[in-house]
Amino acid sequence: MAKQIVRPYRWLAQYYDELFSASRGPMDAARARLLGRIMPGVRTACDLACGTGTTALALARQGIAMYAVDLSPGMCRLAREKAGRAQIPLRVWRADMRSFRLPETVDLITCEFDALNHVARKADLRQVARAVARALRPGGHFFFDVNNLRGFERYWTGTVWMEKPGVVVVMRNGHSREAGRAWSDVEWFVREGRLWRRHHERMEEVCWDTNEIRGTFEEAGFDLTRCVPGMPLPSSRTIL
Repeated sequence: MAKQIVRPYRWLAQYYDELFSASRGPMDAARARLLGRIMPGVRTACDLACGTGTTALALARQGIAMYAVDLSPGMCRLAREKAGRAQIPLRVWRADMRSFRLPETVDLITCEFDALNHVARKADLRQVARAVARALRPGGHFFFDVNNLRGFERYWTGTVWMEKPGVVVVMRNGHSREAGRAWSDVEWFVREGRLWRRHHERMEEVCWDTNEIRGTFEEAGFDLTRCVPGMPLPSSRTIL
């Protein structure tokens, strides 16, 4: 088997909250609207592909015993640091969403901000579905969002410029309808004293449609799937 390449997203992790905080509002609203009915019964949960831990900590503040799982060492480190500063219990593990295991089954698993699009191959979704099903108690729920072709056409095209104090980001985005993939070549310019240092990262996503998602999760044992239209995300970006 070919060795999987782990992309740590070092610079994305370091500046994620600062650059992408505007997108949290719509996601928080969607989670509250879709999960509001079940949240009173949720005692344990896991945020899969937790990033810097913002969602996991928000749920932990509601009294939920939380796990947070991410493949990126940088994201895991930041999630632990945020939990420590907030003095909120949060169990953070570095693991692959295709094979993660929790020490107990949980009532709810969340996986937000198109994290499922970041699997390396479409076939990997079956592994993710099985791992999630194994981690949920009977009757548990899995809440996630994905980019479809419309999302690729809206957000993964052209060149995007974002600037914050001490960092400038240029994202050259593209997608292929035929290949069902999108990509972003990201150039980071980070201030170091009086100078700026340039760094490069590449992010890729695969495209899902409703039938692929529904079929894969039903095959893994999920007995009910509900799909709702996504909401446009706000933008503080300049598109060139």
